[in-house]
Amino acid sequence: MVKKENKVINVGVIGLGRSGWGIHIHMLRQVQGKYKIVAVSDPDKKRQKEAQDEFNCHTYSKFDDLLKDSDVELVIVATPSQLHTSCSVKALKTGKHVVCEKPMATSLADADKMLKVAKKTGMILAPFQNKRYAPDFLQIRRIIDSGKLGRIVMIKQTWNSFGRRWDWQTLKKFGGGTLNNTAPHAIDQLLQLFGKKDAEVFCHLERTMTLGDADDHVKIILKAKGQPMIDLELASTCAYAPEHWLVMGTQGSLAGGAKELRWKYFDPKKLPKRRVLTKPVSDRSYLGEDIPWKEKTWKAPPHTSGLPHFYNDLYKTICQGKPLYITPESVRRQIALIEKCHKMCPV
Repeated sequence: MVKKENKVINVGVIGLGRSGWGIHIHMLRQVQGKYKIVAVSDPDKKRQKEAQDEFNCHTYSKFDDLLKDSDVELVIVATPSQLHTSCSVKALKTGKHVVCEKPMATSLADADKMLKVAKKTGMILAPFQNKRYAPDFLQIRRIIDSGKLGRIVMIKQTWNSFGRRWDWQTLKKFGGGTLNNTAPHAIDQLLQLFGKKDAEVFCHLERTMTLGDADDHVKIILKAKGQPMIDLELASTCAYAPEHWLVMGTQGSLAGGAKELRWKYFDPKKLPKRRVLTKPVSDRSYLGEDIPWKEKTWKAPPHTSGLPHFYNDLYKTICQGKPLYITPESVRRQIALIEKCHKMCPV
């Protein structure tokens, strides 16, 4: 179902918390003339009034009532994780397009159910994996694709800090834990860099600083023949946090974070030809050589982290029939990996 081009899309937001209000509504404020918030749903009356005061919209305490609102064309599901599937499926069945916060689902069976309903209804299911638009990630893809770093041997990403959490995202009954709630950002990026091959998976999960019963320490390693090894770490016990990115290749390396990257590489044609020596070195030293490095740096443009690229692209899909930039099928692979990790290492 394609909406006419240059028309405003009427939006209903389910959940006015950290994601619904702080991320999605914040982004929609920046997309002038494309979206209009016509309804919200949240059990908190103060949050309802806040939305009504700003948007003059309909307000509901129950999301089922919002789904009955005929003005709503697109539903943003920003509820606690365990409700993502039920809210999305109901919205799709009522003939509404859906943006679903991460994780898209907390099980592979639920993800498949969502895909099946989206296909049957012909409505758009758009998983919100906004880190695919992150400037540092896009820059790293460009550098890797350029071939300047040679064959990529390993890509390491860390999301480490030191601290406790005690909100709902620390509880299993709400689909909580670092693997379900923070790792989807990282896994989504890294699977794009890993390639399409099935991976051999190592996973280690622990409870460390959390006050809840779900994991807050995650270690994942992926490998497959001909693909770079992926090393992902998300820890709550790291007072000396390393840099976010480290990419190792046969012709150079890259390191850095969201605001700045640096990489060094060389042209292998400029290295002298060598052969393996079998005789002792005369001065008993280790062999070494000067590598003709080239070094570059990149800094993120200012004010890019919260730009609404996701919603600009979604508008083109709904109104112009363009393919989704982030498909639910691509995110299904992420859900399958997360489920596998939970089964391998129950906490």
